[in-house]
Amino acid sequence: MDPTKKNLNPFRPIPRIEIENMRGYTAPLEGRRDMLRLDFNENTLGPSPKVIKALKDIPNNHISIYPEYCGLKEAVIENLTKRGLAAPIEASQIGLFNGVDAAINAIFHSYGEKGKKMLTTNPTFGYYTPCAQMQGMEIIAIPYEGTKFNFPLEKIKAELINQSPGILIICNPNNPTGTILSAKKILEIAEMSPKTLIVVDELYEAFLGESALPNADFQKTPNLLILRSLAKTAGLAGLRFGFTIGNEEVVNRIGRVTGPYDINSFAVTAAFAALEDQEYIDHYVDQVLDARDWIQEQLLINDVKHHLQGGNYFLIWPKRNATEIENELRKEGILIRSMKGKDLIGASLRISIGTKTQMQKFWNVFMSLDKT
Repeated sequence: MDPTKKNLNPFRPIPRIEIENMRGYTAPLEGRRDMLRLDFNENTLGPSPKVIKALKDIPNNHISIYPEYCGLKEAVIENLTKRGLAAPIEASQIGLFNGVDAAINAIFHSYGEKGKKMLTTNPTFGYYTPCAQMQGMEIIAIPYEGTKFNFPLEKIKAELINQSPGILIICNPNNPTGTILSAKKILEIAEMSPKTLIVVDELYEAFLGESALPNADFQKTPNLLILRSLAKTAGLAGLRFGFTIGNEEVVNRIGRVTGPYDINSFAVTAAFAALEDQEYIDHYVDQVLDARDWIQEQLLINDVKHHLQGGNYFLIWPKRNATEIENELRKEGILIRSMKGKDLIGASLRISIGTKTQMQKFWNVFMSLDKT
């Protein structure tokens, strides 16, 4: 008997061995409403009033029939173009998904397989690993470097040359370290390894101010794929809407493994409204950047060990046990996230950045608790 299947009931359906041996990605998402949510890097104010109105006005027949996506890719392109974030791109270069998580899953279904390697950094977004494991891929995770968690560029390049991985995923800025890799370096990596699918997760691009997209040439580097969503800035995390931008052949292949109606009608309606209200998104991002400057000043003045670089989040190393601080803040109605179990940063807390008022509330409570 296969020892890997010794705990399975032989009278029940047997899953693939890759599924039996993997650990699914889970996150503590329950019981979070009506609290100050600084744990999952979400928009802390909610979506645009125009989004709320569009959802309230949704017609009955948008619910009772299958969703329609006509014009949605064009709306994404128009938004990107107005923001100066894209060279000329076509609708065929845009893939629409039920959140970026679904896009990541589809990428691995399309380009991952047993015997291939997935290259990434460590620590990074936790969902990449189970998606690779589902396909039986070998995972190569290169640690960030030094106390500033610098991107391990030379080691990544060496692995690309020596290992020829099927997929390289770069979270930029990286979640949870905030590490930044310049757009120039990303494009260089794509050019040097044409047989590797280079996936750039840019969910936090708005808080960074730099993207690989404006200078990307998807004909010259058809192996480059960029991920975006409306969760972090537009406040649509609960509705699930993400998209990919890349070479039309790659986008087409990824789209083949998704369902025909994965994005529901409410998400479609909200996405149209959010993309048309860039002013609201820009205003929210400005508030977060202002709050980021403020909280960094407090951290420096009070000599609190921290790491803050890109993104709408930062890491902090409390004087007391991080999990205890996390639990006590929750009792005060403030959610943050312990990094327990993550390499390099296991003793830290990750705190999302909301508005200045929200960060002042967090800071006052945190400082009252973190005393030796």
